[in-house]
Amino acid sequence: MGTLTNARTTIPYGNWTAPHLNWRKAGRTDLDPILKDCVILAEAPPAKNHPHHGIPDGTRMIAISDDKDPAAPVLLMSRVEVTKFFDGVIAGDFDEFRATKDELDAAAATI
Repeated sequence: MGTLTNARTTIPYGNWTAPHLNWRKAGRTDLDPILKDCVILAEAPPAKNHPHHGIPDGTRMIAISDDKDPAAPVLLMSRVEVTKFFDGVIAGDFDEFRATKDELDAAAATI
């Protein structure tokens, strides 16, 4: 079993398809073991026999999943891909996908 942390608290956690990874979620989210509410990331083993020619063996990989479902699919992305995505988020390239204040308030009310 791996762990799940939000920079304040760490709990045991395992995704069935990647059970031994140590997952991290945003520090602004809850970490109650019952209330799971976030996209999670983990350092994954280096790539080996990746189907994409641009991901050679040994490439450092990041796993991405959803903590609400311990059987959720796990996406494996290279650190370069994740970094480019983060850069786009910081630059505002995905702002149209952000929740509205009403959506955030409604989500907070269900807790």
